Amino acid sequence: MDKAKAQQEIAKLRAEIERHNRLYYLEAKPEISDFEFDKLLERLIALEQEFPELMTPDSPSQRVGGGITKEFPTVIHREPMLSLSNTYSIAEVTDFCNRVEKLVEAEGGGTPEYVAELKFDGVAISLLYRNGLLVRGSTRGDGRQGDEITANLRTIPSIPLRLDSPGGSLFDSVVSGEIEVRGEVYMRKDDFERLNDERPEEERFANPRNATAGTLKLQDSAEVARRRMHFVAYFLKGIADETAPHMQRLRQLESMGFATGKHYKLCKEMTGIADFIEEWSEKRWTLPYETDGVVLKLNDVTLWDRLGATAKSPRWAIAYKYPAQQAKTVLQGVVIQVGRLGTITPVAELKPVKLAGSTVSRSTLHNFDEIKRLGVRVGDHVMIEKSGEVIPKVVSVVLDERPDATDAIEVPMFCPECGSVLVKPPKKDVKPQTTDTQLQKTEVSWYCPNEEGCPAQKRGRILHFASRNALDIQNLGESLVTQLVERGLASDAGDLYKLTLEQLAGLDRMAAKSAQNVLDALEKSKTRPYARLLFALGIRHVGAATARELAHACPSIDRLRDTSEEELAAVPDIGPVIAASIRDFFAKLWAQAMLEKLAEAGLPMQAEAAKALVNNNFEGQSVIFTGGLERHVRQQAEEMVRERGGRIVSSVSKKTTLVVAGSEAGSKLEKAIKLGVKVISEDEFERML
Repeated sequence: MDKAKAQQEIAKLRAEIERHNRLYYLEAKPEISDFEFDKLLERLIALEQEFPELMTPDSPSQRVGGGITKEFPTVIHREPMLSLSNTYSIAEVTDFCNRVEKLVEAEGGGTPEYVAELKFDGVAISLLYRNGLLVRGSTRGDGRQGDEITANLRTIPSIPLRLDSPGGSLFDSVVSGEIEVRGEVYMRKDDFERLNDERPEEERFANPRNATAGTLKLQDSAEVARRRMHFVAYFLKGIADETAPHMQRLRQLESMGFATGKHYKLCKEMTGIADFIEEWSEKRWTLPYETDGVVLKLNDVTLWDRLGATAKSPRWAIAYKYPAQQAKTVLQGVVIQVGRLGTITPVAELKPVKLAGSTVSRSTLHNFDEIKRLGVRVGDHVMIEKSGEVIPKVVSVVLDERPDATDAIEVPMFCPECGSVLVKPPKKDVKPQTTDTQLQKTEVSWYCPNEEGCPAQKRGRILHFASRNALDIQNLGESLVTQLVERGLASDAGDLYKLTLEQLAGLDRMAAKSAQNVLDALEKSKTRPYARLLFALGIRHVGAATARELAHACPSIDRLRDTSEEELAAVPDIGPVIAASIRDFFAKLWAQAMLEKLAEAGLPMQAEAAKALVNNNFEGQSVIFTGGLERHVRQQAEEMVRERGGRIVSSVSKKTTLVVAGSEAGSKLEKAIKLGVKVISEDEFERML
């Protein structure tokens, strides 16, 4: 193909891809399947690679990501990105409107109008367009300055790379100057659930907002693209007519190709505002994204500067937040779940009830001490609440409505999976008492001691081994693992590598192609680093960070197996409890047999040669991060410390040399100050890098 024909096809493909992007993300009216869309994109990428001179910064191919960003430069906002004052009271909203009316009256204005918009629970960002082309995107940061994350924002399909040109006076400056668009990046509920399903339980995000904030700071833009985030615009600055009211600007944003949520309303009095808040109190649960309130803004933009702002919040806007939703239902029974470590968890079976937009029929009761604290019985009326509007939990018992006949919730004697007698072992970090009159302290939870034979523990260990942050064995889900254990094809992770195509293809809902995908994923898992294997083994108390410390101190399985408990306890960030747990693991016959199978299969039983350090700026430092970081993802910040010769620790002690404290730092910061450990800010941390 010659260049002229390629240019014609590229132009046609770009127009078609952007049309489908708009249909899918803005209008919710897709015309083609994901597979067909991917084929169009693949063809465009292939042509641009063949003719690189035809590549443009607004091409849809720029949304797939792939670049690695080591640093996020600081951006000074032209105007501060202030946070809004929050209220949970309609009365306080009325007070706000009265204050605004008095201020407007003092300015010589008439009766103010307000625009009511749904408050998206996401992360605020700013977009700068020059001559209609996206040139910069940044986070809110501290309101005065934020991080430049343009590469990551380019991967979000609902952020236009080039603005549509609908004509009209408001758009005139776009084609010849600069405009700023502000809004919220968020994650839809279904995409959030998909992302969490791919992660091990202990590393799942608490809610979509946390997932969004973490994703925007990733250094790999291809991973950002894979997580499928969205953008809603709510601010437009730099247009030709700066007197245009806010309502008109929202419509202008839509004509430029932005999503605005569409659920906004012009309100001329408090009655209309209250009606809007009430209307969306329940309707919001039908939306595919999280919204936690309503934002009110004065429609007359010319008054925004004149009314001004406090140190933190504008005087022309306020956010009403819906209170945490609770629902009353009946606890109909309790079922017992068994975890991979044998932990017994009681789960409440509830009379189905609508809560926060979904039907809740189950809720964890955590442990039997929590049941005792709540005083809950089977048959009780209970109040349930969604923590962060995601996880349901029982918060109280409605004692006034307790029926005459209720049943106490007793600790079971036997494991529901294998019938073993349950035990409550002593705490590992507590020395046995020497007198009969003192009770020895025990774990909070009860356990099934049948590690080798309990089906639930077998399933849990295999699923942990295959989880994303362990060996990331794709296509090995819960249903398949359950069949493997039930049919005796796998008792531990080592058995996975002996599976054949015929065995897998003979399982329910499996065929030759699916079976081959599993075998391919198993083969790929052999290339994971040694530290990931240590984490995948599922040794109690050994998380991903501890596994990295172990890999550094004992760079082979043989070395780790032969290291004494005392030597292990001396390893930084290990200590006597984890050391005892490691020794217990290697003493178990089933664990020894599993390790032999893994070695035979070719898994990485020793560490690779250490990487060269970026520099030695953190050499000799034992570092811990606490609180929220504005410009770094915690995991990546920790890796930067390691790349510079430092160590990451999980708790503050006298041996800790440095604490990096972010926003809302809590008990770890307090302990560091008490012990006299050096504390630095995120800015100081960046200078040390």
